[in-house]
Order: sequence, then C-alpha cells, then structure tokens
Amino acid sequence: MVEGLPSFLVIGAVKAATTWISHQLRCHPELWLPDAEPHFFSDDYERGLDHYRSLFAPAPAGRRIGEKSADYLAHPEAAARIATVLPGVPMVVQLRDPVERAYSDYCMLFRHGRVAGDPRRYLEKRDPAGKRFLDGGLYAQHLARFHAHHARDRIAVFLYEDVIEQPEGVIARVCEHIGVDPHIEPAAVASRRNDGAAAMLPLPVRRVLRPMRPLLDPLRSNPLLARLRGTMARPVRYPPLTVELRALLRDYYRDDVLQLESMIGRDLSRWRTGAAAGANDDRVTAAS
Repeated sequence: MVEGLPSFLVIGAVKAATTWISHQLRCHPELWLPDAEPHFFSDDYERGLDHYRSLFAPAPAGRRIGEKSADYLAHPEAAARIATVLPGVPMVVQLRDPVERAYSDYCMLFRHGRVAGDPRRYLEKRDPAGKRFLDGGLYAQHLARFHAHHARDRIAVFLYEDVIEQPEGVIARVCEHIGVDPHIEPAAVASRRNDGAAAMLPLPVRRVLRPMRPLLDPLRSNPLLARLRGTMARPVRYPPLTVELRALLRDYYRDDVLQLESMIGRDLSRWRTGAAAGANDDRVTAAS
C-alpha cells in the first residue's frame, strides 16, 4: 500500500452498476472514496503522481482510500500503469450482459451528443465513434490484459446479475476482497441510483452552457435555477434496442463471452441467449 494513494480500485465496466458499488463503499466507516472518478490511469496519467495524490488529500485520517474509475478496465494502458504505481492493489470488476451494457452506454453517449442515429451504423461501418460502447463489452480481452500485469487473485469479478439477486452478498464479498469488515448497514445497501431516465436540457442548450459549468455547478441547488431548468428540460428519446439490433450485438460478443466463461468460471449462457437481466431492471441501476 502506497501512502496517500488508493489501497483498492473499482475498475469497471462502464454502465455495469459500478456507481452503485462505489456508493455502498462510501457508506463503510473504514473507507473513503472521492465523489468524482479520477480517471488517472486512463486520461490523466501524464499529470503525474502528485496530482493523483492530491485527489485523496481530503480523506479523513485512518480511513482506507479507494477510487472508482469505470473506464480503467477497457483502457489499453491502464493495467500496466496500475501495476507500476500500485503493485498488488486489489481490484473490483463488475460485468454486465455486454449487449445490455452496450445499449446503456450508447444511450449515455447519445444523451451527450457523442453518437447519433441508429446504433447499427457503428456495427456495420465500425465507425470510430462507436468504439467505446462496442469495445467496452469485450470483457475477456480486457481481463486478459489485466491478468498479464496482475495476479489473478488481486482481481475480483462480479456480475450485474449478482447485484440484482443478492446485493448484500456482493458488497460483503467486495469488502472481504479489499480487506475491510464485510458488514454494512442494510439502509446503505437499499440505496438506489438512477439517472438514465432523467429529463435533460436540449443538447444545443447544453453545448452553449458547457463552458460555464464551473460557474453554474455550485448553483445547482438554487430554487430559481431549478425551476428554470425544469421548464426547459425534456425527456430524451433514444433509438430503440430492437430485436434485430439485439441479435447483431449478441453475435458480435459471442466469442468473447465464450472466452470469458472459461476465464472466470461462470456460466454465461444467459448472455449468449439474451436471458440476462434487462437494461430497464429497476431494482438496481447500471448508471455507470
């Protein structure tokens, strides 16, 4: 454990309920995680360790520091970087049916104007804009990269279905893996987070306001601004996950799912047949 740096990481996958896991861990009296995802080993590595360490300066004395950045799993350089800076660090991975994960990720990117139109165009043309939401679900490929740099017992892998079926058990096992008391308050486990269905300002308005976010974010709780936003916000209409699109995505991920089954020793036939928990299951979110 390196002083002032995380003693555990939640590394992904994106849109697989890792936000839910980090929320539960923040409720643990022995732990501290920053609210924002640092993205150090993916986007900010060049800023150096002093920058990374500064993100954890607010941690109370005596707390175990951790962080969640869900993009680490799929990032091509994150595994090697983590091994260099935090050798032996325990990591938590949560995986979701890759078809459902891809669509959920697509919807988030669609919401922010980074993709547009029918998702099939990204499958058919391998448009670079679709790389994140498609390649993010190639879990066997990503885990193999981490196994090349880290001992397998340092990486605990959970499934989205585990959280749906036994959330308390998942959190207890996560706590055991990172080395803290596995008991957690039931009220904390009962918490749910979901922002996917929230109404949003129209995209052109959000683009105009984006440079002003540092000034506007502290005013989010202002009642007048909240009412103004409420009058302008509209539900986002996403391209549907059709039967045809679902089948195309299922075929895209088939070989990787077969490799993953052998890699983690879990039956993933539900992911191959499409019988896994749906994207709109409201018992737990897959917000991040």
